[in-house]
This record gives sequence, C-alpha cells and structure tokens, in this order.
Amino acid sequence: MTPAPGRSPSPTVVLLVTSAAAFLSSLDLFIVNIAFPAIRADFAGSDLGQLSWVLNGYTVVFAAFLALAGRLADRYGHRRLFLIGLAVFTVASAACAFAPSVWTLVAARAVQALGAAFVMPTSLSLLLAAYPPERRSYAVGTWASIGAVAAALGPPVGGLLVELSWHWVFLVNVPVGGLALLVGLRVLGEPGTARVGVPDLLGAVGLVVGVGALAFALVRAPDDGWVSVPVAAGAVLAVVGLAWVVHRSRRHPVPALELDVLRVPVMAAATLTMAAFTTSFAGVLVINVLFLTGTWGWSEPLAGLALSAGPLVVVGVSRVSGQLAARVGSGPVALAGALAFTAGPTWWLLRLGTEPDYWTDMLPGLLLTGLGVGLILPTLSALVGSALPAHQWGSGSSLINTARQGGSVLGVALLVSVIGTHTTGRPEELDALRAGWLLLAVAALVAAVCAVLLTATERRTRPPGDAVSSERRAAMDRPARSSRHEPGPALVDE
Repeated sequence: MTPAPGRSPSPTVVLLVTSAAAFLSSLDLFIVNIAFPAIRADFAGSDLGQLSWVLNGYTVVFAAFLALAGRLADRYGHRRLFLIGLAVFTVASAACAFAPSVWTLVAARAVQALGAAFVMPTSLSLLLAAYPPERRSYAVGTWASIGAVAAALGPPVGGLLVELSWHWVFLVNVPVGGLALLVGLRVLGEPGTARVGVPDLLGAVGLVVGVGALAFALVRAPDDGWVSVPVAAGAVLAVVGLAWVVHRSRRHPVPALELDVLRVPVMAAATLTMAAFTTSFAGVLVINVLFLTGTWGWSEPLAGLALSAGPLVVVGVSRVSGQLAARVGSGPVALAGALAFTAGPTWWLLRLGTEPDYWTDMLPGLLLTGLGVGLILPTLSALVGSALPAHQWGSGSSLINTARQGGSVLGVALLVSVIGTHTTGRPEELDALRAGWLLLAVAALVAAVCAVLLTATERRTRPPGDAVSSERRAAMDRPARSSRHEPGPALVDE
C-alpha cells in the first residue's frame, strides 16, 4: 500500500515513522546492558565474554550490512527496504525474547541487526526526501537526536523492564515495531531509486568475519593470553578479512564499503571522529552497569534510574547542537562534545569508590557524558546532508553508521579485554573498573583529536561566509526536488 497518487506523504508523519524505527534500532544496541545480570542468572555458566556477544553479535552484523543496505535501497527502493527491515527487526525481537540459550540469543540478535541495518540508512533517505531543503537540517537533527537519546536511554529503560523479566527488553520492540510498520505501509512514498547494479554481498560477509574476528581476539585475550593460538588466529583472520573487504570495495562497482565517500575530506574526518567516540560511548554504558550493580550493589531498576541523568542532558543539548553546528561548524561542536565526554570517565576514575555517593561522585560524570553525546551524535549524523550530494546520502549515512557500530564493537571488546571476562563489578574488582575508565577516557580523547582534524578540514574546504558551496547546494537540491515532483522512481544507469 502506498500513498494516493499525486499526494506527497506528510513530512511530520514520515518523521515520526522513521524516528520510531531509528529509536528501536539504536535502543537495542544498549538496552541489554542492564539485563546482563539477569541473563547470566538464567543461563548458568555464562561469563562477561559470552554475554559481550549479545552486544557484539548485534553490532558486528549491523556495521557490516549498513553499507550494503544503503546500496540495495538505492537499487530496489528505500521504502521497500525500510519496511522489510522493520518487519525482520520486529520478528527477530520476539525470537530474542524466547531464546533458550546464550548462543541462540546471539543468533537472534544477529538477525535483528540485519533488520536494523536495512532501517537506518533508508529511514534517513526517506526523511530527507520528505522535507524541503530549507527544513532538512531540522528534520535530520530531530531524527539524529532521537537515535542518540535511544542509545543513552537503553540502561534506564532496560532497568525498568528487567524488573518484570529480561525477556521484556526484547518484547517491548514488538508493538512499537508493528505499529510503525502498519503506519509506514500507508504513508511512506518512494523518493526515487538509481539502477546501481548488484551490491557486494561477499564483501559484507567479509566485513562480518573481519570485525567479528577482531572482537573475538580481544575478548579471548584475558583468558587465553595475547600470544595464544586462538587470539593470534583471530587477529590474523581480522587483518586478512578486513584487507580483503577494502580490496573488494576498491574494485567492486557496488562495494560493501563506500570508500569513495571518504574522498570528501570532511566525511573522512567525521567518520574517524564517530568511530573513536562510539568506542568510548559503548564501553561507558557497559562499565557503569557493572559498577552500580556490582560495586555498589544496587538493583537493576535503581541502576537504570541512576543512569537516566545522562539521557536527560542529551535530550536538551541535542535540540540545539544543529544550530550550534550551523553557526560555528560541525568540527568545533564535535570537539566540545568529545572533550566533555572525556571528562566523564576521567571524573569517575578519580572519584568513584566502594562507598556510594551518587550526587558528588557518579552524577557529574553522567552530566558530562550526556553533554558529549548530545553534541556529537546529532552533529556528525547531520553532516551527511550538507557534505554530500543527494545521490550519495544513502552511502554516506551507511558509512557514518558503520563507523558508529564498528566503534561500538571495538569499545565493548577492548573493555572486556582490559577488565576481564569474569568481572562482575564486585568491590574487590574496583581496580579493574578503573582501568576500564582510563581506557574509555583515552578513546574519547582520540575522538577529540579527530574532531580537531574535522575542524581544520572544514575551514580549508568552506568558502568564505558560507557553510556549503553554491555548487554543492545545487547538487543536493536538484535530485531532492525531482523526487518530490516526478510521479515515479527515476531509474538511472550507472
């Protein structure tokens, strides 16, 4: 079912549907963190290393198939791929809830991630096509802010749901996803497709193998040793797999990784910044759950409520980050966000101890990290619409989100390798958690360095007095206007 001929879908409704889908996709990256103790109790014998795959199984597949999803959407239609992805995600969420073992849960999470990979780039493309050029910054800022809030809200929402049962952290997706699917069938239109050839499925599989092998090596290292056969084999497979993906992506006409986007200097710098930042962000959301439930002995709902201070800051800051980026540039805003986020784990490293003191020891760090998330994620996501012409929005969105998920995989794996697979956060394990906070502060500082590069790149490429050149603005506007006024999809051979 499609909107009636001659009638454009309501931009506000499109924003609601695509934002709901993006909310679920982002929420499920982190909502299970708070449920780790309950899942471990249900599946006897599981440790932090195994449970990390409940996160990394999702993020590895998500990262690997984002670029492929964007290209498939360019060929077969963004509306079609969005609806298929939302349906797969919703059904897989139910499968996660009823998984009988840890590894069955990991498998269901991988299928869930495949659906999410189809949803993320297509939702942004549908949103950009629904809004006129002068309102796209507002639309993308709202979309990105909702995704950022969802990621940060994972622990508090999960904490409330796990009070009923950990199964509810997955079942909550079913009614929301089902409603978004029904509304999407009625209101979403097709913004236009390009006949781009058959995407590189083997390249996407290679990306899963390469990133997965890297995560495997990092997670196994604490138990097996850094020079053990399994860790060395994982590292070699990661290097070979990722090198093979880059080789194929440089030669394949429709690659798994859209490396051409990186030829735009601003996009290259933004991609590096996103990867480094989410390395720290993903680790923070894991380690703080371990600390509150283990070191301080708080219940999951109380820990989730305590962590909600960060998302509240994200909600407020993300509403103005787009305006700040328009005035001073994306680089300075991202730099401020990275420095604020660096201060969060640094504060915890210096202040947190075994005696609970939430207001002076935990809360300031949550406010600082929330400030960082609110400044960085919306700003870097919205950069796609201004840095690239319209026909590369799907590829650019896929690449920036691939960097985001790849950074998340690296963050969780590095954290586990530093604090150990058997860490539960008990008071006697505080030194291990402090090593983790140090790691995450360093990762956020790397993001700040990348943001400095982004700032310098923007200044070199921006014409005086204008954030986007007239030529690039014309390139962005023409395809979008065509998609809004021509009745059918515009098929163009490449």
